[in-house]
Amino acid sequence: MNENTLESVQQCLNQFDVTEEQLQQIQAGILGDMERALGRQAGSSPSVQMLPTYVRSTPRGTEQGDFLVLELGASGATLRVLWVTLTGISGPRKEPVSQEFTIPTEITLGTGQQLFDFAAGCLVQFLDQLQVGSQPIQLGFNFSFPCHQTGLNQSTLISWTKGFRCSGVEGQDVVQLLREAIQRQGAYNIEVVAVVNDTVGAMMSCDPSPQACEVGLVVDTGTNACYMEEVRHVAELKEDRGRICVNVQWGSFGDGGALEPVQTPFDLQLDQESLHPGTQRFEKMVGGLYLGELVRLVLIHLAGQGALFGGVTSPALLTHGSVHVQHVMEIEDPSHGRARAQAMLQELGLTPSAQDCAQVQRVCGAVSSRAARLCAAALTAVLARVRSNPERSPLGVSVATGGRLYKQHPRFSALLQQTVRLLAPDADVTFVPSEDGGGRGVAVVTAVASRLALQRRQLEETLAPFRLHSQQLKAVQAQMRESMVRGLRGESSSIRMLPTYVCAMPDGTERGDFLALDLGGTNFRVLWVKVGSRSEEGIKIINRVFSLPESVTQGTGQQLFDHIVDCIVDFQKENNLSGQTLPLSFTFSFPCKQLGLDQGILLNWTKGFKASDCEGQDVVSLLRAAIRRRQGVELNVVAIVNDTVGTMMSCGYEDPHCEVGLIVGTGTNACYMEELGNVCAVPGDRGRMCINMEWGAFGDDGLALQEFYTPFDLSVDQASINPGKQRYEKLISGMYLGEIVRQVLLHLTHLRVLFGGQEFPSLQTKDIIKTKFLSEIESDLERWQVRAILEKLDLQADCEDALLVREVCQAVSRRAAQLCGAGVAAVVEKIRENRGLDRLSVTVGVDGTLYKLHPHFSEQVKDAVRELAPQCCVRFLLSEDGSGKGAALVSAVACRLAGAAGP
Repeated sequence: MNENTLESVQQCLNQFDVTEEQLQQIQAGILGDMERALGRQAGSSPSVQMLPTYVRSTPRGTEQGDFLVLELGASGATLRVLWVTLTGISGPRKEPVSQEFTIPTEITLGTGQQLFDFAAGCLVQFLDQLQVGSQPIQLGFNFSFPCHQTGLNQSTLISWTKGFRCSGVEGQDVVQLLREAIQRQGAYNIEVVAVVNDTVGAMMSCDPSPQACEVGLVVDTGTNACYMEEVRHVAELKEDRGRICVNVQWGSFGDGGALEPVQTPFDLQLDQESLHPGTQRFEKMVGGLYLGELVRLVLIHLAGQGALFGGVTSPALLTHGSVHVQHVMEIEDPSHGRARAQAMLQELGLTPSAQDCAQVQRVCGAVSSRAARLCAAALTAVLARVRSNPERSPLGVSVATGGRLYKQHPRFSALLQQTVRLLAPDADVTFVPSEDGGGRGVAVVTAVASRLALQRRQLEETLAPFRLHSQQLKAVQAQMRESMVRGLRGESSSIRMLPTYVCAMPDGTERGDFLALDLGGTNFRVLWVKVGSRSEEGIKIINRVFSLPESVTQGTGQQLFDHIVDCIVDFQKENNLSGQTLPLSFTFSFPCKQLGLDQGILLNWTKGFKASDCEGQDVVSLLRAAIRRRQGVELNVVAIVNDTVGTMMSCGYEDPHCEVGLIVGTGTNACYMEELGNVCAVPGDRGRMCINMEWGAFGDDGLALQEFYTPFDLSVDQASINPGKQRYEKLISGMYLGEIVRQVLLHLTHLRVLFGGQEFPSLQTKDIIKTKFLSEIESDLERWQVRAILEKLDLQADCEDALLVREVCQAVSRRAAQLCGAGVAAVVEKIRENRGLDRLSVTVGVDGTLYKLHPHFSEQVKDAVRELAPQCCVRFLLSEDGSGKGAALVSAVACRLAGAAGP
């Protein structure tokens, strides 16, 4: 062979060279098409389709059971049936039983009914030999053609490829066609659980340790990829949580002209002579169905130029389809390639020289090398998309690989991986061979679907008691209303309805300096409150927080109140108030029975306080006794105020319509302005008085809320320091919601719905989940952020776990908000009916970290009130320091009503 001939061959093969710049352009083009297809951008027509597969989870390695798999189109005109037994990652691996059937040409080009009846007949023949009996059988359908899925078991064929052209199938649900064919056979109870593309099967077949494969790549008769995408990025689904496997369908890339710079005349000729000219341009340059044909066209061209075979061709060489991808792979074998080239050419009726065989090897190498490099460019586009996701594994990206061309070609996989490293040097990619993706992978998809369906049922059953409907909330409202009336009448009631002796709201004329004490949690505050006009000075506050050691809160009452007075004295010294006798209000956020504005009998401690010799005593008297023990101190205790009342008064200063106070924080309580004539415990029937409901104890008498208590609530109640008490509060307030969530998570872990059934020691720890975690988890966080929160609690969660934990938190906190809203609705309806109004406009002053900081709680409370009290227009106003400013305003109003201004 002379130099001119070699040069002629080289010039021809140079057309198959693709530069690095061209590969980068293809990578960018595919990535751009992917993103446009995902977002369904108006006016764009991406050639890559990005089809959701409804596979929402990768395997965990726990999948078990027997599954039937039907594989159609993965390897040309063949059909394969498999019986796959999954034993989990720890069980002994069982090889699938399989049988392959050749599909006659008259069926691949016939009607759809003929094709699916043939498939159903193969299933029956296979199962008859297997003797599986009458058991229900779950089937996974590997259908390797471009489809538009609308569910895991609903898939509409977009177009035939790979030489199939059955009529009456495009635009139809192939799962339904298969079901109908199985029913016509009538032999077995087969449920088609999932329809799966071969690429998805490859991704799902890989062992999930040390990390799950989240990208699938198949290069066989055709080529395709899939990967796990964030659902919120898939505009078609209109969802915002979770992930889903997206079938990239990159075989159609270039149908709009993007591949023209790298197309050769041979590509154009192959396309024009194909069954579907102008489509699947990328696949026709990469897929195994076409590589042999490209080689044939090049050989004909070179023979025509006299560069091969002495310028002679043969009828066989001129016959379409006479060179197969298997020939190409064998010819490129480094050991026996020359011999295989000679044998193939002789089979085609040619008489090749040794030089001819060497040049044919070069032709095969050029065609397949270009295919590998183009495929690598497409894969790096997918990897770029995966790597942009913050959920991706910190260990890098695992790509499951499958397909005869990728696995059996002597150089294809190595050249593809080398090109990936060139185009994405920092991608940190691991290539993992799939284990029979069309068989085992499809079975795994079916098993995962079954697992997710079971987990969803178990989750729904677990959370069902937390999902309250309208009638249940109306029942709570009615029970609350009934308990309120009984409490006002002095009858037996779990709601105490305690008079506060606060009989008026601020009117804006209050002036003066006041002291306020705030006791209700682990810290204690002393405040100096300067009250001026609303329009000018407003209210100015100077305060200091003092700690309350456990030795004080758990010691004697005398120790507690002596400590409080010591703190007041320190505060006065710091602010040059020593020697002044300012009116003092005492915000005391515990259940009290008030006998006057400055008399409050402590009914019982809550919130972890246990100071002795206080319950049943007047706490104002205990404070005054401590003042007397501290010689030289003069303090004028004017009022004892509940924090809820302080909240109402604080908001009442801003809004004259405020007549309800609500606290939803560590605990929960409410107060409101009641008609004095309805308050049995206080003489008189004119005017109004604020009633401290102490509604946290609602249901303690066993007459209400019984149907709403779940086993998880009972566990939390029994483990609390006051079992059987504050039952309404335990369903609503921040002190308990995290613990309810923990109990639910424990239960779901036992069911293996969460954490793969792994029981983490931290989850056994009481109170490890704080309400702030619920607020964070229910915020608009990415799942990786939710996982990070859980990892702080030593809970190793995957993406699915993160979603399920958030769903649990949402159910628990939503129920709390709805129950709270039912209580508020009972209160505002009581006020409306008291006044005989068709409509009531009223403001609710609100305080508490749960209400203020939780991302959805406040709106859910408002929604419930709107639904349950439609005749009331209720405004919710956040309190600014109700326990401080509000308490001072109680003193200010009392001084105003007494006709005396503050100092």
